[in-house]
Amino acid sequence: MKPNNCNNGFLVTILSREMVRTFILYGSEGCHLCEHAEALLVACFNPEKHQVDLIDIAYDDRLMARFATQIPVLEDEQGDVLNWPFSAEQLRAFVG
Repeated sequence: MKPNNCNNGFLVTILSREMVRTFILYGSEGCHLCEHAEALLVACFNPEKHQVDLIDIAYDDRLMARFATQIPVLEDEQGDVLNWPFSAEQLRAFVG
């Protein structure tokens, strides 16, 4: 698609942002499994297509109750989760 001359930079910016998928990685500082999951995300994710927010569950009682024995956990925009352990292949399938 060839953009027109009218605000094309703005249009391209909007389209680019809509194409980025956002994920949440729930974990905790000092969690060695979380560090492994983060490294796998860095290796498999494309920063132009994927954004990952790291959430430390230690600062939220609700998240601690939900994930304390399950971290690291990756969640997508729809609320679907991928529980550790996961491989690069499982991660790619989850991301789609």
